[in-house]
Amino acid sequence: MKIIILGAGQVGTSVAESLVSEANDITVVDTDGARLALLQDRLDLRTVAGNASSPSVLRQAGAEDADMLIAVTQSDQTNLCACKTAHALFNLPTRIARVRSSDFADFTELFSEENFAVDFAICPEQIVTDYIVKLIEFPEALQVLEFARGQVSLVAVRAFEGGPLVGHPIKELRKHIPQVDARIAAIFRKDTPIIPEGDTVIKAGDEVFCLAATKNIRQVMRELRRMDKAVKRIMIAGGGNIGYRLARAIERDYQVKVIDHNKRHAEWLAENVARALVLQGDATDEKLLEDENVDQMDLFISLTNDDENNIMSALLAKRMGAKRVVALINRRAYAELVQGGQIDVAISPAQTSIGTLLAHVRRGDVAAVHSLRRGAAEALELVVHGDAQSSQVVGRRIEQLPVIRGATIGAIVRGLPGPDEAGPEDGGNETRPVKVIMAHHDIVIEAGDHVIVFVVSKSLVPKVEKLFQVGFAFL
Repeated sequence: MKIIILGAGQVGTSVAESLVSEANDITVVDTDGARLALLQDRLDLRTVAGNASSPSVLRQAGAEDADMLIAVTQSDQTNLCACKTAHALFNLPTRIARVRSSDFADFTELFSEENFAVDFAICPEQIVTDYIVKLIEFPEALQVLEFARGQVSLVAVRAFEGGPLVGHPIKELRKHIPQVDARIAAIFRKDTPIIPEGDTVIKAGDEVFCLAATKNIRQVMRELRRMDKAVKRIMIAGGGNIGYRLARAIERDYQVKVIDHNKRHAEWLAENVARALVLQGDATDEKLLEDENVDQMDLFISLTNDDENNIMSALLAKRMGAKRVVALINRRAYAELVQGGQIDVAISPAQTSIGTLLAHVRRGDVAAVHSLRRGAAEALELVVHGDAQSSQVVGRRIEQLPVIRGATIGAIVRGLPGPDEAGPEDGGNETRPVKVIMAHHDIVIEAGDHVIVFVVSKSLVPKVEKLFQVGFAFL
């Protein structure tokens, strides 16, 4: 696929890294020539220096025969204008725009073909906010991800010494919770992936990915670690785009304090939140944290625009008694260094939001993509189409499918209405209940199933996509 990426910032770079590794023809456009040179040194792609919304720059980038435009610059106006230009002048088939401001995002009619011609709008800040809200709901988790419109959850937890299943083989999970069907989708031990089998023994310290119906996921988590008390008190360092969104999202359910160093912005925050307490100051100021009782906080979340500040404030809060700390870290190397130590969870905003983009780039019908372990692994939700003659998977038991070592089918969701089909809650078909089926060897895959696949390495994604594609080769 020929793809043009506008913007070589954190999001654009992460998208480029993911798509280049999958043998796509990538061109990146940015005004910063030095940044483009660094990107070209690391990755096999083309670069064009210039204004991303300029017709001549888009032509130079290959818009005339490109398949997709991904506009993820820091400027909403540039992204929207580029999509309109690409549609009007080059008839570029698929256009995706990053939109940060709610002034644009709240008025979806602006994205129609007659206006800015955006096929899909993405707001990374809102995706990260939603991600953090899930972590607050499941404070024991390293990651919480949903599939099949919330029917299935994949949760990553650190196996804890004394957990009921720790020190025992995976096959005993069914004995511990006989009324719940669940799957251990993957295990990472000291950063090394272990393909889970019935006799695989879970050890303390393992990073375990559990897949189950959302309603059952807490029971599965209890088998691996002690459950923390529900979060009540939260301190947020940084009242920027994400910090503000998060405060607004959680302030009615939790006691929230927000610290922002900028006096004018802190005043603006105080006027625009309903219940959160806004403080003006430095989140690395030990005296301020002590005065504001950081030791009584269930969760300290550092969300400033500075990685070093986020790391230092999170470490300081942890040392002063905060029960759990989360830091937003843009640089992947930093995130890999600190997570699992004093910082409980390191969030990479680019990796958190990239899955939403990848779901629109993947071949075949991919309903969802989630990047795992800072981009090393991936979980996909694929919709099955075709029949036994045109598909390699329809009508076959899981044990009959070609083996892709490192790829695991975790669950199947059956009966989920299509995107244009009304479900029971919307007055649609009442006779077709949605079923969550854990993937066992004798389960037969049917057309219309949503299949959730875990891959321990992104290099396996093309093989998985090919397996689920409908093609004339099988007629």
